[in-house]
Amino acid sequence: MNFQFSEEIESLKEIVRKFVKEEVEPVANQIEEENAIPPHLVSMSKEMGLFGLSIPEEYDGLGLSMVDKCAILEELAKTHNGYTTLISCHIGIGSVGIVEFGNEEQKKKYLPKMATGEWIGAFALTEPDAGSNAANLKTTAVRREDKYIINGSKHYITNAHDAHVFTVMAVTDPTKGARGITSFIVEKGTPGFEIGAPEKKLGLRGSNSAELYFENVEIPAENVLGTEGEGYINALKILANGRASMAARCLGSSERLLEHSMEHALERKQFDQPIFNFQAIQHMIADMALQIESLRSFTYRVAWMVDQGERVVKEAAMVKLYGSEVYNKVADSALQVHGGLGYMKDFPIERFFRDARITRIYEGTSEIQRNIIASELNREYAPRG
Repeated sequence: MNFQFSEEIESLKEIVRKFVKEEVEPVANQIEEENAIPPHLVSMSKEMGLFGLSIPEEYDGLGLSMVDKCAILEELAKTHNGYTTLISCHIGIGSVGIVEFGNEEQKKKYLPKMATGEWIGAFALTEPDAGSNAANLKTTAVRREDKYIINGSKHYITNAHDAHVFTVMAVTDPTKGARGITSFIVEKGTPGFEIGAPEKKLGLRGSNSAELYFENVEIPAENVLGTEGEGYINALKILANGRASMAARCLGSSERLLEHSMEHALERKQFDQPIFNFQAIQHMIADMALQIESLRSFTYRVAWMVDQGERVVKEAAMVKLYGSEVYNKVADSALQVHGGLGYMKDFPIERFFRDARITRIYEGTSEIQRNIIASELNREYAPRG
């Protein structure tokens, strides 16, 4: 495993690092106050090609490997997490279904516009009665000649108000359980398809999530993504594919928190000396650095495995779980190092602290990741014969 990046990726990392520092960070508080990403940031992100990181070159994207994509997400995650979520959801679960399971006509129709950010993607699986139990969907899709009629609702859908293209899971055969779920491509503006008001959340300001409502929404049969009845399997693959990306985001945010903590500990004085001189502070920061370096190695190992086409169900669950745990621990320690300043909204620590919490819930809760890990271990170690 060689994680030495090419000159092109190193150059892109540097461009993104500069963009984050000079363009995103100065408006981070504005994003918090207005709960919206400034349009000029979205436009600049499009010009940089950030919306096309994971889309193949033949469809006008950058076609990055998972390792390279994680390298860019690591840099993006060092700034406002709401902004980062807009990009990462699009290049991850919002588009990977079409990249992996779409036919050639679907790819030609959607991916070039998604690569430029003209069309943004979203993923619609979760429902009021189908969160961790994703197979318990109530949204239905009934075949009528050359169309499907979709009825139902989704909630907590990231990018809901920004997206133009939705990967939607619906039940096509209720007698088959999980094997009766099919994935569809649904476009914004389709008659009967409505998007609810932005949900009020603890964190991730600027990343608007909302409910989706489907009332007799007619979708052409050509918009079935993959094969009928394989939607649940597709959804699991889409989510597993994105877990290395989630770990990379947790890594980048944790690194930024360590940087903030070191700067503060060296500048802040108590008892006539920098607080970094106190062993209690040193130990907190040392633990932060240790956890970050462990996460870095794990993240890029799993990303490399994805690029090799290996089965990474267990490893993907592990790295997503570990990444979220590290981010939350580092955020807690960073706030403690900063003391009262860390609790103030004028400083970024409080924002990272709130944003970290969702990583243990979305794209598969920590409990579900542990279930997956245990299931895979049972599969590996159970007696044969």
